[in-house]
Amino acid sequence: MSDTVRIGSGAGFAGDRIDAAVDLVRDGALNDLVLECLAERTIALAHSRRRVDPSRGYDLHAEQRFRALLPEAIPRGVRILSNLGAANPPAAGRLALRVAEEYGLRCRVAVVTGDDVLDLIDHEAPALEDGKPLSSHGEIVSANAYLGADSLLAGLRAGADVVITGRVADPSLFVAALIDRFGWDIDDEDMMAAATLAGHLLECGTQVSGGYFADPGYKSVPGLDVLGLPFADIARDGTMTIGKLDGTGGLIDRRTVREQLLYELGDPGAYKTPDVTLDVYGVALKEVAPDRVHVGGAVGRRRPEELKVSVGYRAGFRGEAEISYAGLGCVDRARLAGDIAAARIRRSGIDPRIDLIGTLDTPNSMSNGECRLRVAAMTDSSDHAEHVTREVESLYLNGPAGGGGVRTTVTDVIGILSTFIDRNDVVSHTEVLETT
Repeated sequence: MSDTVRIGSGAGFAGDRIDAAVDLVRDGALNDLVLECLAERTIALAHSRRRVDPSRGYDLHAEQRFRALLPEAIPRGVRILSNLGAANPPAAGRLALRVAEEYGLRCRVAVVTGDDVLDLIDHEAPALEDGKPLSSHGEIVSANAYLGADSLLAGLRAGADVVITGRVADPSLFVAALIDRFGWDIDDEDMMAAATLAGHLLECGTQVSGGYFADPGYKSVPGLDVLGLPFADIARDGTMTIGKLDGTGGLIDRRTVREQLLYELGDPGAYKTPDVTLDVYGVALKEVAPDRVHVGGAVGRRRPEELKVSVGYRAGFRGEAEISYAGLGCVDRARLAGDIAAARIRRSGIDPRIDLIGTLDTPNSMSNGECRLRVAAMTDSSDHAEHVTREVESLYLNGPAGGGGVRTTVTDVIGILSTFIDRNDVVSHTEVLETT
């Protein structure tokens, strides 16, 4: 076994760029690439897509990712681990296999299921957000438990080139790869803490290498147009160095790493994951070279007895519409249009939100000024939401002069709640698929 494992981050969210992940696989000398593609709302929306088409429900960009990454990763022996299976990991696994076969690649794909606990949760259990019963918020459409690293180990030990999961805790994707590479004991709390820390620092992709960090005049980041994804060199003792490919844009220093370290932790002394309770108070950061930060000092304590569950429910419909006004007095005309639309919409018992978009002082006195009106409202039916958008569209002839460029949308809104489930009630399953 090697004394150092290099894991790269291939995505930090569902809409992440693909080119940078290809560069990292091609030039990064990786052992593993992890693509973290799920958020709470992402998986709930994926369930909605699967209800419409049972063959769908996985990451919207899954095929693009497979076509870009498999021909680079498999010949290099770089394993891919990802939760892009979303609401339908088996379909995503079959897609990966089909793409591999099209490229003439020998590939073994492990598909992990068991996170869908819609039939297991107590719908009358209190939501963590407000203490009210889950069912009181509306029709529950999805419930996915955050599985831990243990759910991925069967697939990795079966020699999978690709592991596809649904809702697995973000750091756990990285933890599983490290357990398998180093042979770490899953009950070794300090090693699980070190692995979880590595996963936490990498799970949001370029957020640790300068993305979402730049603030001109305050925090400068070079080369954001060629921003590089990060990797971590993790040693057997759990210490690590965070870096990125030389020649790529972005920045890795104590500031970027510290921001990501504290991101979403809640209690820095007790960040609860399915694998361990992580304490980062003793974590030390040291810049050891340009775009290289050494990290160590994570402490682990007993993992929780319960798993967090992300619950999606139908929260209603959002009607949203915009219209622009241009020329002298455009702000005043847009404001009047908003007053008119709001009055008409309120007669239907709907209270809309009215926003003016733009620099609201100068354009009013400029012949080429422009201001955009946005009207939005949450409603209990799609018909009511469409009424909101129609009232904005009607401003073409039934409002102030100079309106144009109307855009309207009606969206079925999925709300998100959280609850817990006993980890012993959740059983993961692994299916291994192979090219012929």
